[in-house]
Amino acid sequence: MKNYWKHLCAMVILAAVAVACSTVPITGRSQLNLFPESQMAEMGLTNYSQFLKEAKLSTSQEQSAMVKRVGHKIAAAVEDYMNNNGLSSHVANFNWEFNLVEDDTPNAWCMPGGKVVFYTGILPFTKDENGLAVVMGHEIAHAVARHGNERMSQQMGMQAVATGLQVALQEKPEETQQIYMAAFGLGAQFGVALPYSRKHETEADKMGLVFMAMAGYDPAHAVSFWSRMAESGGQKPPEFMSTHPADDTRIKDIKAYLPQAYKYMKK
Repeated sequence: MKNYWKHLCAMVILAAVAVACSTVPITGRSQLNLFPESQMAEMGLTNYSQFLKEAKLSTSQEQSAMVKRVGHKIAAAVEDYMNNNGLSSHVANFNWEFNLVEDDTPNAWCMPGGKVVFYTGILPFTKDENGLAVVMGHEIAHAVARHGNERMSQQMGMQAVATGLQVALQEKPEETQQIYMAAFGLGAQFGVALPYSRKHETEADKMGLVFMAMAGYDPAHAVSFWSRMAESGGQKPPEFMSTHPADDTRIKDIKAYLPQAYKYMKK
């Protein structure tokens, strides 16, 4: 009877994993998303609303209008592509919104559900509408590719493995338990979490090039934008310790992918 329940549980888990498997648009990569997208969009809206309560919106009407214009232009192109290619479910829970906030940090992000925020600190690097389209395409790509869901699913899996390891080590001396758990933590970070984060960044770069091309922006502007970011200075960790690809790697990959992105260029 015990084996029966073990097999039943295993079958339920495998069925859940099979249902949760999906494919990333454009790149075709398989991924595991354990959370409903409606739930992710709801969480994104909650975090986004809380952020705006504490943030200061930019007073520059011209810059704010540019962020909204580029955002809606790329979002419309993405939705048209998804709807025309049987992928509408990837944007079904999206309610696009674009804001520019006063913050010197060179940053931007997109929550699940299409809530996008740009910081004024990134505008000196984007320089114009073309550069802004590079970042906008990249951030929208993170949301469309469901990277947030995938990261949460991955963390849940690692927590389950860690719990199982703790149970398996219960009869071992405490010092041995600590050594094993520390080794597992390092392995999970450098062998799983960081490589996956870099993979997501590279994927968002590629999809972002396609998305900006769909909207009529020349994806070649991505090379000059990331070159400016690379020249911004500051000590950066080695690539294997970073959540992002090294600057040289990123620019090389973008250049290599440009011919593919141009296939989607708006006529």
